[in-house]
Amino acid sequence: KQWYQRRVAITAGITNNLSSSFKMTNFNGNWKLHKSENFEDFLKSIDVGLLKRQAAKMVSSEHHIVQDGDKMSVTVVATGQKGKQQEYSVGGSFSEQEVTGDTAEVSTEWDGARIKEIHNAGDFTYTLLRELQDENTMVLHLESPKGTQAKRIYKKM
Repeated sequence: KQWYQRRVAITAGITNNLSSSFKMTNFNGNWKLHKSENFEDFLKSIDVGLLKRQAAKMVSSEHHIVQDGDKMSVTVVATGQKGKQQEYSVGGSFSEQEVTGDTAEVSTEWDGARIKEIHNAGDFTYTLLRELQDENTMVLHLESPKGTQAKRIYKKM
């Protein structure tokens, strides 16, 4: 019995230390696109045509995020384009239309303090990592199946 009580106390201590050391990232807020790095090459690597790539470069977008624990509500507003609404729980999945026009199944999970999204559109799959660089900067890291990487950097409004 004494061995069991000691084991429970040790396990509880480990669990408490783990939960107190992991602080969930808070993405709440309104974010405006500040700059993009290598975005056109990323779009080219997932076979987005020239006209759509040119248009995408000129679009200014905003992400309006409401987060409640793992539950995310992301409204994307883009100039000159139809916006989109994403509702999901991290660890779950949702469907959305990609810039290519394809419908993708998007699976989500926590990757440390970041949210990892795997976008599977049938013909191609790419990865998006959403992270906070600091309290006023959100970065979306994109990686194509060919390994082309891009960043979309947003500033809090």
